[in-house]
Amino acid sequence: MENKFLDAMMFRHACKKFDLNKKISEEDFNTILKIGQYSPSSFGMEPWKFVVIQNEALREKLKTFTWGAQGQLPTASHFIIILSRKKKSMLHGSAYVNHILNDVKQLPADVLELYSQFYEKFQKEDFKLLESDRTLFDWASKQTYIALANMMTGAAYMGIDSCPIEGFDATLTEVFLKDELDIDTEEFGAAVMVAFGYRKEEPRGKTRQDIDAVTAWYT
Repeated sequence: MENKFLDAMMFRHACKKFDLNKKISEEDFNTILKIGQYSPSSFGMEPWKFVVIQNEALREKLKTFTWGAQGQLPTASHFIIILSRKKKSMLHGSAYVNHILNDVKQLPADVLELYSQFYEKFQKEDFKLLESDRTLFDWASKQTYIALANMMTGAAYMGIDSCPIEGFDATLTEVFLKDELDIDTEEFGAAVMVAFGYRKEEPRGKTRQDIDAVTAWYT
């Protein structure tokens, strides 16, 4: 039986250079963003922000310290910096966490209290996320990778190519976010980047380890 999701996974590859003559439609790109928006996250905290960089001058500045996107920044139809929230937002009891629980989830009072207790215990004891600001940021960044994967696979399902990018100077990227985009870097940091567009050339065949090498069964 044909599996369209698996077909999309086989179609997807890390596209290094895109076709400049092909642009993603507004409708299709909004669908990609919505796929990211509706992705799951731990405790449903949605720690992401999708920053779309279409301005050519901004892309040129980004290119100077984003070594992993030298081919993608000049050619991608759309380029996103996926931000993750930092400790200021993600700490239990923060204004942002309270906003999610009260305004977004709209939890009743009894459930809200229990949910808040679970979240605090999770951070303090279960995952020990309060050891450093970086620990909490890295945990939140892991959630953004769920959105990243869904967006790339969703794009592939529509016949749109993508490339995830970690090849950037984190410090200079933070300066760029603050100085060029006026983003509060006390609240947000760059987790990963991703480019979308249409392939210029066909990729080589997909290679992976055997399924038995990456799977363990205990029955």
